[in-house]
Amino acid sequence: MVMKEDYMLHQEVENSSAKNDQVQRIITPEEKRQVALERAAELKLRIEDYLVARDHIETGFDQWPRIEKRKARILQVLNGTEADWNDWKWHMKNRIRDVEVLAQIIDLTDKEIEDIKKVGQKFRWAISPYYASLMSERDPSCPVRLQAIPSILELLDQSGKDDPMGEEFTSPAPCITRRYPDRLIINVTNQCAMYCRHCQRRRNIGEVDRNKPRSEIKAAIEYIRANPEIRDVLITGGDALLLSNSELDWILTQLDSIPHVEIKRIGTRTLVSMPQRITPQLCEILEKHPPLYINTQFNHPKEITPAVAEACDKLIKAGAVLGNQAVLLNGINNNVHVMKKLNHELLKVRIRPYYIFHAKTVTGTSHFITKVEEGIKIMEKLRGYTSGLAVPTYIINAPKGYGKTPMLPEYLISSGEDEIVIRTWEKKVISYPNKKHFKTDLNLVKST
Repeated sequence: MVMKEDYMLHQEVENSSAKNDQVQRIITPEEKRQVALERAAELKLRIEDYLVARDHIETGFDQWPRIEKRKARILQVLNGTEADWNDWKWHMKNRIRDVEVLAQIIDLTDKEIEDIKKVGQKFRWAISPYYASLMSERDPSCPVRLQAIPSILELLDQSGKDDPMGEEFTSPAPCITRRYPDRLIINVTNQCAMYCRHCQRRRNIGEVDRNKPRSEIKAAIEYIRANPEIRDVLITGGDALLLSNSELDWILTQLDSIPHVEIKRIGTRTLVSMPQRITPQLCEILEKHPPLYINTQFNHPKEITPAVAEACDKLIKAGAVLGNQAVLLNGINNNVHVMKKLNHELLKVRIRPYYIFHAKTVTGTSHFITKVEEGIKIMEKLRGYTSGLAVPTYIINAPKGYGKTPMLPEYLISSGEDEIVIRTWEKKVISYPNKKHFKTDLNLVKST
């Protein structure tokens, strides 16, 4: 029987250009198939731990019957109807902002109620009825609850900063944040359907929902018009999809009128927190303004539901390209299996995993921050262990507005004049040629 070592020797002999007296043994097709079967068995073992873990990681699809029951309970508490539930404006008007109302939907201890009241005096909170329906009623460690419900840890944080990315120092015009040569952000609103407890812009939330005035947005558009190197514009907030349809249409139309703007992007979490916002009327507007990319933020598989899949279908039919920017959050998704399951579920609803952001050191959010090594470990268990489509880029946002910096496992061990040494996803160390094998005479190529 041929062994893997024989196969490697066969390859070395086959690839060698030097003549020697080594006898090359002919390997039969049956022996090659045996090598392939042994390798397949080895690969299967490498994913065995995930196959065991994935069945214990619940998704929104798994939870859907319970979500429907919670929905009925929430409608009863808020005196709503099925028609109300399908109306995103009803969700906005009925965001849960009172702890006594929240206590009718999920189980809260007296201490939790008191803590929420204390935190609410400093940091605003609001939860859409839809997002509340995703929460476990009894489990305080539910990843949906942790993202939405205020924690007393927010008041104990002494290490965070209000604006760690220095956005106030990277704003050359109203509403603009610019950190890169060819792209920038227009910040159009402070509104969100649900105020994430890890929000990077919680300093902007305030106590009143405000869209940026048309005059400031016009100034931002004129800045873009005057700078021809800007080819990519991200409309965000807050949540850009909480603008009215007409205001969003006006902004996209203005950007379409600028010849050097090649693509538009919209930053939104409504797909996660209020998929009812994706209406046929909205999609008609988005369809008018290609190419359009929509970036969202799913952080746990429980957030991906049939309602999300339906909203994604509508956006894709309108020509939007969907991408996800997860945030690495302690106690929510800093687990190699949870993050893989999240990325698989995203691809099933046709959202491409794009980034995993390391959580920023924002005031009141330090309890969410992980070690960078945890993110690296997750990347180690994605690359090679799953399809490339399911492997986002792990990113640290450099302080003071210096932009995104990828964090990668060390795959290049050393480099020399003629070869490099690499480490594969299986941690095998291999030499790889690093030289041109021949020089091409372009004039000779052209003459022939």
